Amino acid sequence: MTIPDTAQDLLAHLIAAARAAGADAADALIVNSTASGVSYRLGKLEDVERSESRHLGLRVFVGQRVAFVSSSDLAREAVDGLPERAVAMARLAPEDPYAGLAPAELLATKVPFLDLEDAGEPAVETLIARAKDIEAAAMAVPGVTNSEGGGASFGRTAIALATSEGFFGQYAATSSSLGVSVLAGEGTGMERDYDGVSARHASDLESVSVVGCRAGERAVARLNPRKAKSATLPVIFDPRVAGGLLGHFVSAISGSAIARGVSFLKDRLGSEVFAPSITIVDDPHRMRGLRSKPFDGEGVRNRRQNLIDKGVLTSWLLDCASARQLGLTTTGHAARGTSGPPAPAPTNLYMEPGQLDRAQLIADIKDGFYVTELMGMGVNAVTGDYSRGASGFWIESGEIRYPVSGVTIAGNLKDMFRQLTPANDLEFRYGTNAPTLRVEGMTIAGA
Repeated sequence: MTIPDTAQDLLAHLIAAARAAGADAADALIVNSTASGVSYRLGKLEDVERSESRHLGLRVFVGQRVAFVSSSDLAREAVDGLPERAVAMARLAPEDPYAGLAPAELLATKVPFLDLEDAGEPAVETLIARAKDIEAAAMAVPGVTNSEGGGASFGRTAIALATSEGFFGQYAATSSSLGVSVLAGEGTGMERDYDGVSARHASDLESVSVVGCRAGERAVARLNPRKAKSATLPVIFDPRVAGGLLGHFVSAISGSAIARGVSFLKDRLGSEVFAPSITIVDDPHRMRGLRSKPFDGEGVRNRRQNLIDKGVLTSWLLDCASARQLGLTTTGHAARGTSGPPAPAPTNLYMEPGQLDRAQLIADIKDGFYVTELMGMGVNAVTGDYSRGASGFWIESGEIRYPVSGVTIAGNLKDMFRQLTPANDLEFRYGTNAPTLRVEGMTIAGA
């Protein structure tokens, strides 16, 4: 077999070979990735890395039986036997009544321009300079005494997908990142904090001086933490942890969780889950978005959706398999790799901002807790019970007063969602973004 030169030809060749071997349908995926990164610690270059990978995945269907094969070696000898091997495996697999490709009428026919790919790759000297400068900026903050290192990285991923329904699509995306983690104080009184940013285009990154200084100031602000007394009080979630609440929400509306009946929101479609002022959006077509993509992992056209519209849950997050299981239509949220089945996943997920700024959000709080870091994964997906270790700052008389550590915050996500108020400070820094959030009546377990 001659290996075709282009991704489209190679994928078409594999699908045709699978059909010739007895498959009723097939799809194939190629993911090409390059990544480079630099770390700098205490003024010295610590590490320089670069990696390149190319992965191929083939999925075949024989009736309602399905199998996957993958390879990171695209040489003739490695690719030759993949279609026949996949078909042989499928014939031995148990039947899956929900298996199948996306229907042809749902496939994307246009690929929108999302400006996901930066021009060129930064030289290693550029990455070294960024890592060195971001650590230097953090270390220059008075009170910072040590460093866990500064880093800079660049990555590029190109994806091509084809199906036996006639779909072919491809796109590429880049990512540039900066980050630093430093310590303040001395001996057993040391405290650590960090900051980092990522963007599709390096020109969209905040400056190394701003990010580094912010990391240093955060570490110094955490010095001499106190313990908190147990109470039921308002809790404020800083934007860098507030997105975690949205993560719990989308896990609860994943089609696979709903189909298995293991979600605390399984009976709430069409119901008011959040306060009427809350809207939560998933937008795969956000320009330069960190999770933007022009079609989903099954080739289905995707679109911007209000998952929560004025407090009401409007949709599950579905791929084709979970949609069939629920008797619904996919929402275009399939995500996948080269060695397994698709699964529902969000893209650029965010909560729309509210009307109050952060100061106004906490102005009437006599006693409360401002959370900047969360630890542990104490969330029960079936009941919604929520319990996480936390650190942050104590609020007194509407002002942030002093650092607090060794605290556990607890509640139930069903109640938390209903009692949630967003500030107006939404920024798009991550794949999932939320403004500062206030949640009433959470249990704080301290000293």
